[in-house]
Amino acid sequence: MSFHEIADDDVVRSHEEGAAQERPPLLVLDPLLAFLDALGLGAGEPEIRPIGEGHSNVTYLVTRGPATFVLRRPPRPPIPPSAHDVLREARVLRALHGRARVPKVLGVCDDESVIGAPFYVMEAVEGHVVTQEVPAPLDSLEDRRRMGEELVDALVEMHAVDWQAAGLDGFGKPTGYLERQLRRFLGLWEINKTREIPAVETVAGWLRANMPESGPATVVHGDYRLGNVMFAPEAPARLVAIFDWEMATIGDPKADLGYLCTLWIDRDDPPAGMFELSGVTREPGFPARAELIARYEERSGRAMTDIRWYQTLALWKAIVFMEGNYKRAVSGATDDPFLKRFGDGVIELADRAEELTRGG
Repeated sequence: MSFHEIADDDVVRSHEEGAAQERPPLLVLDPLLAFLDALGLGAGEPEIRPIGEGHSNVTYLVTRGPATFVLRRPPRPPIPPSAHDVLREARVLRALHGRARVPKVLGVCDDESVIGAPFYVMEAVEGHVVTQEVPAPLDSLEDRRRMGEELVDALVEMHAVDWQAAGLDGFGKPTGYLERQLRRFLGLWEINKTREIPAVETVAGWLRANMPESGPATVVHGDYRLGNVMFAPEAPARLVAIFDWEMATIGDPKADLGYLCTLWIDRDDPPAGMFELSGVTREPGFPARAELIARYEERSGRAMTDIRWYQTLALWKAIVFMEGNYKRAVSGATDDPFLKRFGDGVIELADRAEELTRGG
């Protein structure tokens, strides 16, 4: 048995060991292995290592004999209302498998007594997640462009899924999505805020006053960006999996494109500091933001005249979430040093959002 880059108190052998710790463990091995045995997922002691950015749901790559798979569970409590719902993630992944580019779910556990929280396991997909540098096999002008085009094409495919036929009735309400987003995130702001930031209220007022009319509802990912997809190991660039579905619902598909465009960095954009999550797109070959929008418009048939509103919504929602993470950090609910840097960053985002409302 081996654990790579995992804190000593993250994994325990049994619930008895976990009860003796100050913080609840993230994995409890004996009941977890019994669950995996029942699914027929490998045999014997596991090798476990964390994967991903680690600032949201907790994700582990597990190797157990010949079997390799991914386990995903919520972070330690306290957890903000309606956040980190891995059971919703598993449901949408199961519904979309074979219809969109998603990994296969291998098992779901809603019994919190197993490891202390609900979790699911899914297939491990091989490839590259691109954020700050292009992997060597895809490092050509043609493949950089293809990465941007594949990102749009996979989004168009996802938005074209018949979500009712996929079994997602009741997963979200198909009407009133934008109004609910504003209400929900204003409510979250009241829960998350650690100080008064007038721009948050100003931007919320602009969003309410300029709200567009939504078209037919689709599956909405909620966190669709370059860093949440995987490309095949070798050229030509091909998007093989979309990850991190914890924000998924049924709603207005332009919200996903607005979010993608908000986080997409053009080569001439000013520095975005700690929030430049995928600065690699500044490099030659990557399509510009306007080209992504044009490709989505052409392939989806949806007009993009109001895309600035959706970009502003995405940035405003990010402000609310980042403030919640910052609150967790300063209150001691998490020891993630990255989240403690959000204090000034949230104010920078609020200023950017207010500038967008003025057409900047």
